[in-house]
Amino acid sequence: QVQLVESGGGLVQAGGSLRLSCAASGRTFSAYAMGWFRQAPGKEREFVAGIRWTGLSTYTYYADSVKGRFTISRDNAKNTAYLQMTSLKPEDTAVYYCAAGALAGAALTTPKYDYWGQGTQVTVSS
Repeated sequence: QVQLVESGGGLVQAGGSLRLSCAASGRTFSAYAMGWFRQAPGKEREFVAGIRWTGLSTYTYYADSVKGRFTISRDNAKNTAYLQMTSLKPEDTAVYYCAAGALAGAALTTPKYDYWGQGTQVTVSS
């Protein structure tokens, strides 16, 4: 069982930056792929970014809408995943969710994760 707790959300002006953190419980954090999703009011939850560490290589995946602006990373020693968000736009406003799962490849871009956090609100004002 893995528990995920997101933090770092808040209100920021357009063009600003935020860093979200996702703290995970459990001793097998490094074995899980980690993902970030978001859900805006009235919209479906959508993939934002995913990361998988194999022990030799790190693989990252991004939605086209955030590519070049957001960076996903992980610190296995701290059982924490991060989402660095820059050049934020009002359309980035959403609740951001962290997820963990035994996934690989393109599956990281789908909601097939096993564990989900409660979400953290990000609001970007124009």
